[in-house]
Amino acid sequence: MSEAPPYIDAGAMARLVPMSTAIEAVEAVLKAGLDPEAEPARGVVGVPGGQLLLMPSSTASYTGVKIATVTPGNAARDLPRVQGVYLLMDGETHTPLALLDGIALTSLRTPAVSGAAIKHLAVPEARRLLVFGTGPQAWGHVEAVRAVRPALEHVDVVARNPERVAAFVDRCREAGLSAAPATPADVATADVVCCCTTARAPLFDSALLPPHATVAAVGSHEPDAREVDEGLLSRGLVVAESHEVALRECGDIVLAVDAGAFDMGRLRTLGELVRGEAELTEDRPRLFKSAGMAWEDLGVGAAAYERWAGLG
Repeated sequence: MSEAPPYIDAGAMARLVPMSTAIEAVEAVLKAGLDPEAEPARGVVGVPGGQLLLMPSSTASYTGVKIATVTPGNAARDLPRVQGVYLLMDGETHTPLALLDGIALTSLRTPAVSGAAIKHLAVPEARRLLVFGTGPQAWGHVEAVRAVRPALEHVDVVARNPERVAAFVDRCREAGLSAAPATPADVATADVVCCCTTARAPLFDSALLPPHATVAAVGSHEPDAREVDEGLLSRGLVVAESHEVALRECGDIVLAVDAGAFDMGRLRTLGELVRGEAELTEDRPRLFKSAGMAWEDLGVGAAAYERWAGLG
C-alpha cells in the first residue's frame, strides 16, 4: 500500500511561502506560457446552504484541483465562509503528491494575484492604501501591497463593523504601519484601493479617485455582483485574468459592458501586464478585477510543495 500524501497545513504554508514568493509563483506561471483563456471553467454546484466549487488546472509539471465550499450562513456560526482542500498531483503520472489546506491556499493566492497586478500597475511611490473589508483577504492584501510597494506607510480601513475595524487598525499598527478607520470618501487620498468584501453594489464613488490610483477588486465571482462603479471602468485602464472569465464571472465588468460604459476591446489581461505587453499611463486610474482561477491555486500550491520537499 502506498503512503498517504503529506498534508500541508496553514502553519506550514505560511512558513514555506511568504507573500513575495507567492507573487513570484503567480508571475512565473504566466511567464512560462500558461494561457488562462484555455483553462476549464470553475465548476459550481448548488448544495444545501451554499455552493461546492471545483477548480482543476494542469501544467507540464503538475495537475491539481481545489474542492471548496462557499457557505454564507457560516458567519453566524463563527465558521469560515469559504472552506476546502487542494489535491496536488504529478503532471505526468498523476500520482498524488500532497494535500493542502484549501482556506490557507485561497487566502494566500488571491492577494498574491492582486500583488502581481499591483506590482505593475501602482505608482512606485505608493504610500497610502485603503482597504474595504476586515477579513483574511483584506489582511492578505495589506501584505501583498507591502510586498510590492515597500514604501507603504498608511492603511485606511473601511467596513461595517466598528469593532472589527478597530482590531484591523491595531493589527496594521502592530505590523509597523500607521492606520485609521475611514469612510468610502477617503479613496480620494489613496494610492491603492483594495476591495475585499461580499458587497453586491459599488463601495465608493470612483469620481473621487485620484488619477494615479490603482484599485484591486476581488470580492465576487458572480456576473450580477460588483464592488466598483461603471465610472471607473469608463475612465480607467482595466485588467482581468482573462477575457472569457471577465465576461462570465466578473460583475464589475459585465454590468459596465451591459450599460455601455465599457468596451471589452479595451480589456488587458494579467498575462500581458506581467510580460510587459500592456501600455500604461499615469493620467487615469487602473483597475484589476480578479475572479480567482484554478491556475493560480496550482502555481502557489506547487511552490508550497516544492519548498516542503526541498525542491525549490
